[in-house]
Amino acid sequence: MKSQNDLYSKARRQARRKHRVQTVIKATASLPRLIVWKSNLHTSAQVVGLDGNVVAYATDAKFTGTKTAKATELGKAIAAAALAKGVENVVFDRNGNRYHGRIKAVSEGAREGGLKN
Repeated sequence: MKSQNDLYSKARRQARRKHRVQTVIKATASLPRLIVWKSNLHTSAQVVGLDGNVVAYATDAKFTGTKTAKATELGKAIAAAALAKGVENVVFDRNGNRYHGRIKAVSEGAREGGLKN
């Protein structure tokens, strides 16, 4: 039997948020998802097509500066990689995270780089 704490654990709350976000976000053949993932140290982003294939990928490991500055550069890098593959429009998938800080910086950097999200 599960205790009350298991029902409201951090991982369970995050999984519920992620599921809630992904039920609203619908990718199409012409509109792939830009998925952002973050850990305590790094942030990465990938553009995934409707069939589940990764179109473009970038990580902030090669950039220097603060985490938010690195996230902005990551957005520009993923935009350049996606534009090189012919993807101009994407739907932004924040992966259950709140839209602020590094997640917001990646989105704004992608817009500066030329992606429409």
